[in-house]
Amino acid sequence: MTAVPTARIEAVVDLDAIRHNVALLAGLAGSSGAATMAVVKADGYGHGAVGVARAALDAGATWLGVCTLDEAAELRDAGVGAPVLSWLHVPDEDMTGAVATAVDLGIASPRDLAAAAGAARAAGRPARIHLKIDTGLSRNGCPPADWGALLDAVAGLVDEGVVEPVAVWSHLAHADAPGHPTLDRQAARLDDAHRAATTRLGRPLLAHLANSAATLTRPDLHRDLVRPGIAVYGLDPVEGPHEPPDLRPAMTFRSRVALVKTVAGGEGVSYGHIWTTPGPRDLALVPAGYADGVPRLLGSSGRFAVGIHGVRRPVVGRVCMDQVMVDLGPAGSDHGVVEGDEVVLFGPGDGRSPVEGGQPTATEWADLLGTIHYEIVTGVGGRPRLRRVTGVGVTHATDGVNPPRTW
Repeated sequence: MTAVPTARIEAVVDLDAIRHNVALLAGLAGSSGAATMAVVKADGYGHGAVGVARAALDAGATWLGVCTLDEAAELRDAGVGAPVLSWLHVPDEDMTGAVATAVDLGIASPRDLAAAAGAARAAGRPARIHLKIDTGLSRNGCPPADWGALLDAVAGLVDEGVVEPVAVWSHLAHADAPGHPTLDRQAARLDDAHRAATTRLGRPLLAHLANSAATLTRPDLHRDLVRPGIAVYGLDPVEGPHEPPDLRPAMTFRSRVALVKTVAGGEGVSYGHIWTTPGPRDLALVPAGYADGVPRLLGSSGRFAVGIHGVRRPVVGRVCMDQVMVDLGPAGSDHGVVEGDEVVLFGPGDGRSPVEGGQPTATEWADLLGTIHYEIVTGVGGRPRLRRVTGVGVTHATDGVNPPRTW
């Protein structure tokens, strides 16, 4: 159990949970002969990229994946030397620093390839590249009709010594539904592109396709390398009825009670008075709002609750920018809540359903909002103080009231 927070609001990240999840994922991948790339983009899905990266590497990942060159640079600046793939680039982006620090580059277009080649010439070393084929997501990736021309361009740059092809890869559109027919179709298209690339370039290349859901449910799609993202953080990526994997949610989003007060019956609470006290009520003010990552729409659900002393307490009225109000029950009731008490906005859960009074979770928030838990954890805002825990103790807590969310 972690200590009662001293910050007004913080995201507590359990790196032991990260290690557990990565060990599980790497074990599944390893049974298929595949390596594991832990995806730590978007500041490690809001969990702290550098801390998560180190924990993931400790637990059996051998690669790291990010979206942007800045995210890759953060890892390198922190001394993380493992292979890193950065895959989404914008026009006129300077890749020289990435090439100089041995960051692998996702290449989806002639523009990407030209930028990588220019960076390699400037850095004085070949750019390691992963060629992305669009197999059916219709997002980033080279269209199949243009694949041959891209390979010809790559071959010329290989001869010049400025690029080093490493892999052919793609991304699944329906992996959260393991039986969806597009998965096999996309895998076949990847295999065709991979064969064409190895033939044209005359060298062996890795192939990678599987995200979290496919890592967990489709070992036939593991190929040489899997790229789990959300499962690293303990959140189940698979939709529909299924046996849930043994994942441990790593983030607890928590605050403190700032004020306990009694409000007379018939009074409206928070903006717009969408909730009115049915009688004299004790209310708790919690200093966490939509500027911190508590979506405003949660206040309209009528089912949004927080955990105080292990008891679910309903949030009443609208979520404000900086605060929410919690109903503690009839005035003078024996609720035991005092100012300074810990408030769990969401956490890993305690094995009980919300109906049974279980701890609120990020998945519950997502269900209430009609979205996905990815959006919830990455949406934890700029004010929460990020801490990490290992086992039962808090380590490397940041100092100050609102320091930058870095490791």
